[in-house]
Amino acid sequence: MTERKYRSTHPWITFELKLQDAHPAFWMLLGEARSKCDHIRFVPLSQETASQLNLVYFAKGVNATTAIEGNSLSEEQVQERIKGQLKLPLSKEYLGVEIDNMLGAYNEIIHAVRRGEHITVSIETLCRLNKQILAGLEVEEHVVPGQLRQCSVVAGNYLAPPWEDVPYLISRLCEWLEQLKAPDQQQQIPYAFIKAVVAHLYVEWIHPFGDGNGRLGRLVEFLILISSGVPMPAAHVLTSHYNDTRTEYYRQLTNASRNGGDLRPFLTYAGQGFIDGLTTAIKHLHKQQEQLMWASVADEAFDRHTPAANRQRLLATELGRNSDWVPIALLRKLTPALTEAYVGRTPKTLSRDINRLVELRLVEKRADKRVRAMLERVRGMRPLVVTDPDAE
Repeated sequence: MTERKYRSTHPWITFELKLQDAHPAFWMLLGEARSKCDHIRFVPLSQETASQLNLVYFAKGVNATTAIEGNSLSEEQVQERIKGQLKLPLSKEYLGVEIDNMLGAYNEIIHAVRRGEHITVSIETLCRLNKQILAGLEVEEHVVPGQLRQCSVVAGNYLAPPWEDVPYLISRLCEWLEQLKAPDQQQQIPYAFIKAVVAHLYVEWIHPFGDGNGRLGRLVEFLILISSGVPMPAAHVLTSHYNDTRTEYYRQLTNASRNGGDLRPFLTYAGQGFIDGLTTAIKHLHKQQEQLMWASVADEAFDRHTPAANRQRLLATELGRNSDWVPIALLRKLTPALTEAYVGRTPKTLSRDINRLVELRLVEKRADKRVRAMLERVRGMRPLVVTDPDAE
């Protein structure tokens, strides 16, 4: 049996997962992750709201994984690129190509999962994804998109394992990941999280390709999460966490190898970021639900569909998109829908509409000529929570 060089140069690559001594807080994070993912998955939303939420988190994920590698496009620009609305000058078009490549790779995974297909993390899958990531981009001479590297590579201060061992290491990784299966449906998401993060780490350690390994590792992480029932917005959370804490991300990556391959610190770092991101997503969902409920309350307040009633309904609904006091003078420009509704209308029309909404207890008006939606009518529908443990 030939002795593999990586065993002496990279002894932390062991394909072992030792979590027996993991801190209890880590297991609590996994339980919380499962609970929050279920919360996100089963929240009822309108088709329009769900599509918009998926777009926002899709853009966050694509932006984050390319930003870590130096792409300077903003999240808003990525959203425009997704919609086909962003055109860049020739000198910056490569940034758009990087985004397009990731969009294609993410979409291939998403569509396959929706069709019920199982995408195995195999050498063929990794090669195909790497080829997509690097398609149409300028690369170094030694880089062949979609083909395992045949030379030494350095990422920052990290020297990757000898290229001669890469085929063996990747084959071993794929076999190992295939064995990391949840014993039952109850543990599907916790196991998916561990498996996804481990896959990400090992792709970074092995660095199987000449370029694109960072994006590939995070893409494989997404693949495992979404294939295991993690909702799409939640499956993008980890990549956003890594980008938001980029310095700590690289520190944790470095320490994982320096600590002899102990995966627990990185898993805990990723787990806490996952929970924080899921909490933010749930707050976003609650806001969306509040707006949907508010639109229903505003709709029920009118028993007619006259032009005036429709305009007043729209005004109440649009005001409900935030909880701030809005100067009456700015209402016409608050949203494009309101601008269109009040084209050619006099200030008296707007004043009458506001007064009508005040009568219906949909809007509150202050003496300084500001108004706000009475969202407390919706918030009053929440289950009662006793904040004072001594309260009766």
